[in-house]
Parts: sequence; C-alpha cells; structure tokens
Amino acid sequence: MSYIGKKVCEFSLQIFVNNDFKKMTRADLEGHWSVLFFYPADFTFVCPTELEDLQEKYQQFKQMNCEVYGISCDTHFVHKAWHDHSERIGKLEYPLLADPTGQLVRDLDIMIEADGMAERGTFILNPEGEIMAYEVIAGNVGRNAEEIVRRVQALQFVAEHGDEVCPAKWKLGEETLKPGIDLVGIL
Repeated sequence: MSYIGKKVCEFSLQIFVNNDFKKMTRADLEGHWSVLFFYPADFTFVCPTELEDLQEKYQQFKQMNCEVYGISCDTHFVHKAWHDHSERIGKLEYPLLADPTGQLVRDLDIMIEADGMAERGTFILNPEGEIMAYEVIAGNVGRNAEEIVRRVQALQFVAEHGDEVCPAKWKLGEETLKPGIDLVGIL
C-alpha cells in the first residue's frame, strides 16, 4: 500500500518548541511543506545525531517554506527533559511532537508494537498536507538531512514545473528532464 497522496489522520497532540508546550493538529501541517521525522525514542544513541543534523539544515528548510517536526512516542515532558539535559537536543529550534499513544505512528504503519516505539520514518508533505515522499529504514541506521533537503527541493520543483522531472542525484539549479517520446530509450 502506498502512502503517496494520503493525509495523516486527524490529531491533536502536544509539541515542545521554544521552551514551551503547545497543541498541534493536522491543520497545522497545511499551508507549507512539512517533514515529519519519526525516530524511536528520546535519550537514545542515533536519534540525537539525526536531530542535530536536521537542526544544522533547519534555516535552509525554513527558507524553502518547510517546517520540520521531530516525532517520537515519548511525551512532551520527556522531550523537554531531553532538551534540558542534552547539548545536541538543546540546540533544536524546530518542534518535537509527542505521540505517546502512537496515533500518528500507527496511522503511518511504522509502530514497533513490541517496543512501543516508532521506526525511523521520514514523510514529506506538500502544502495541502498530502504525503509526497516517504522512507522507512532500520532503527540502527541514521538518516542524512542533506538528502531530505534535496528531496524537498525536488518535490517543490516538480510541483511548480509539472512538465519537468528531476533525474537521479538532481540538485537545485541543475538540469531537469522534459519527458517525451524523444527521451525513450536514450537515457
């Protein structure tokens, strides 16, 4: 089953951002691009390296009208405690969403039921709140924020230029392709 074009379920959950707790709903995912960055748990080993990597690219995401949301099945209280006790997590400017009941994690079928934790899933949503790309990888392998930036840029490009496509390894400013009979079998 593909999640392309799907909207996440309706939700109302707590986030920790700017040293404060706030409510967030599905409606907050609309009007801008979003990266939903699911990770297994706070106070773990690979997770802080990924979240710090996203922070290093966060201003670039913001310039692309894209919000980043770090999401785990921890509570918003645990997110704050981690923020207060970890130098890496203390740097984060983007929201950490708390999904303690696993509502979103189960909606996207990335719950590790035996452990009550999320798989390492990355979902990119368009401004309408629809999933345009996703990837789920093994829990012991960290993701690369630079590749997520590249994917958002490519998705934004094709959303704006519907008659062009981005080839493998495409980066912003590089040549794209215009699908047509003249390219069949040549590339």
